[in-house]
Amino acid sequence: MVTVDFKTLTAPVGILRILAVVLTCISFSLVASLGHTSLSFWVWCMFSWCFCFCITFLVLLLELTTLNTKLPISWDDFTAAFAMLATLMMFTAAVIYPYFFVCSSCGRGIGASVTTCLAFILYAGEVGLTRAKPGEISGFLSTVPGLLKVLEAFVACIIFICLDFTFYSIFPGLQWCVAVYSICFIFALLVIIFTIGRLLSLFPAPFDKVLTVCNVLAVLMYFTAVVIWPFYSFRNNLRTNDFYIVITVMTCLNLIAYIVDTVYSFKLVFFVSRT
Repeated sequence: MVTVDFKTLTAPVGILRILAVVLTCISFSLVASLGHTSLSFWVWCMFSWCFCFCITFLVLLLELTTLNTKLPISWDDFTAAFAMLATLMMFTAAVIYPYFFVCSSCGRGIGASVTTCLAFILYAGEVGLTRAKPGEISGFLSTVPGLLKVLEAFVACIIFICLDFTFYSIFPGLQWCVAVYSICFIFALLVIIFTIGRLLSLFPAPFDKVLTVCNVLAVLMYFTAVVIWPFYSFRNNLRTNDFYIVITVMTCLNLIAYIVDTVYSFKLVFFVSRT
C-alpha cells in the first residue's frame, strides 16, 4: 500500500532537491527558448539539465510515496551516487555553456548560467548532507571512496567523449591509454552497479581487499597514461587540439582521484579493520 510521507519534502535534503528541480527546469527552459543546435557541447548541457531534473523529480516522487522502500536496490547508495553525478554534470554545464554560448547581451543565456551554478551548489550541498560521517554506518557510495568511484567513472566518460578513433588507432601507445581508461572505467562502473544492486557478495574475495588491489593497479596504469598520452598527442603537432588538452587534464585528474582512493582503501583495510 502506498503512503504519503510529506516529511521527505520538508527535510533539508528534500528542500535542496525541490530547489534543484526548479532550477534545472528553469535552465533548460531558458536555453530551449533560444532555439537548438547540434553542437555536442550544447547537447551535453541540455542533456545534463533534463537528466538531473527528471531523476531528481523521480527521487522526490518515490520518497514522497515511500515506494523507494519497495525497490530491490540500495536506495541510499543510489541517491548518493546520483547526487555526486548531478554535481559533476552541473559543474561541467556551468563551465561549458557560458564559455561557448553566452555573450554579454544574452539575457536568457546569462540567466541559465546563473541557475546552473545555483543547481551545482544545491547538488554539492546534497552530497555534503548525505555523505557518510566517520564511524557512521551507511552505504558504500555515500562514503569518500564511493563518491570517488562516481568521479572516476564520470571523468572517464569525459575522456571517451573527446577521443578520436582515427588518431589514437595509429599509435600503440595511445591504444594502451584507451585500454587504461576503459579497464578502469569498467571496474568503477561495476562497483557502482554492484553496490546499488546489493550484489557485492558476488565478488570472489573480500570487497575491501579487491578494491584496494584494483585501485593500486589503476594508479599504476593511469601513471603510464599521464606520461604516454601527452607524449604522443603533442609530439609533432603544430596545432594544439583542445580535445587532446582536455584528455590530458582529465587523465591527470583521474590519477589524483585514484591516488586518494587508494589511500582511503589502505586506511580501510589496514587501519580501520584492525581497530
